[in-house]
Amino acid sequence: MLVENYPFTITRPGDTARPYLPVTIINPENKKLLNVFALLDTGADECAFPASFATPLGHNLQSGYQKNVSTGNGISIAYGHTVNIKAFNFTAENVIIDFMPNLYIPLLGVKSFLSNFTVKIDYPNKRFSGAYKIVINPAA
Repeated sequence: MLVENYPFTITRPGDTARPYLPVTIINPENKKLLNVFALLDTGADECAFPASFATPLGHNLQSGYQKNVSTGNGISIAYGHTVNIKAFNFTAENVIIDFMPNLYIPLLGVKSFLSNFTVKIDYPNKRFSGAYKIVINPAA
């Protein structure tokens, strides 16, 4: 089990409580890291982080793989860089993340992060639970 009945978090005064997960973002090349709260976004295909995270992690934002992504606000530019995302006792390693100049909230998307979990989001009680898949190798 990763987390059970974790309370929703309010990240800014006056904001709505949402399912944020405390994560550590690590640059696997230089081990620089950031500790942040990232929103569980079941509507996002990929993880996306604010462009402002790139420099503290030691990434040159614009040297990343550039692409256009479709968002709720239209088409936006993104720069792909490799990171590890650690949440409690689970780590998604060598994940290519979209760093986006017009994004202000880190988002944990389905393909590169949430697909590893069974997640229950309890909006009425403002809490969530999640367990990651355990792969057992019968040949071992």
